[in-house]
Amino acid sequence: MQARGTLDELEKKRRHIRSLMRYAVPDEATEDADDLLLLFRDDRTALTVLEEFYSFLPEAKNDWIKELRLVARQRGVFLIAAVASEDAYLYLVSSEGIEFNGSLREGWLDQDLLDFFEFESAEAFQQAVKDTEQIPEYQPVQVDANLCPACQVATGELHELGCPVEICPWCGGQLIHCDCRFEQLGVDEMSESDLLRFEALLEEQGRVAYAPEQRPSFADEGPGVEVD
Repeated sequence: MQARGTLDELEKKRRHIRSLMRYAVPDEATEDADDLLLLFRDDRTALTVLEEFYSFLPEAKNDWIKELRLVARQRGVFLIAAVASEDAYLYLVSSEGIEFNGSLREGWLDQDLLDFFEFESAEAFQQAVKDTEQIPEYQPVQVDANLCPACQVATGELHELGCPVEICPWCGGQLIHCDCRFEQLGVDEMSESDLLRFEALLEEQGRVAYAPEQRPSFADEGPGVEVD
């Protein structure tokens, strides 16, 4: 189950977002903005977008996020459109952080991102985001079974190394809890160099990609409960 520290981290994010919203959200939109925060209360990716938006309002004026749309996702990296009252804004989000990518209306990505998210061309990307209503809604991680509830890679993708949901390819248990890493390395404790060796052994053995059946049942038992 998720460590106490991660629960505290999410609660800290929620408190910070609420404090920012008091100054950014118009009075008439407060209830709807609060509902969106409640919907994504346990979703680190969504909370990161909300925190970034309300910390640095793109148009330097009061505004609020009405909904989040998933433009693209690849190997635990998300391209999310934050749909505000007057415009929509692109954010690149991963476990490494967040990057603002401008207005969705501009429809622009650099070539590296186009290649990473497998858009055939800049024109193909512009066509994909032309109609905001046609972009799929971003679903909270606790709802979307096709996402790992801990590292948020999609079905068929490899977990981030150290993800507690990853299955050990030797014994079939949880990789971070079984003793296979010590047995395979022939050590009692792991150093940084051992970690690199173990990663190579994992690749050689064949890492187990995420699948919905790996999802722990307690990841869906309600607010405040997830895996990390």
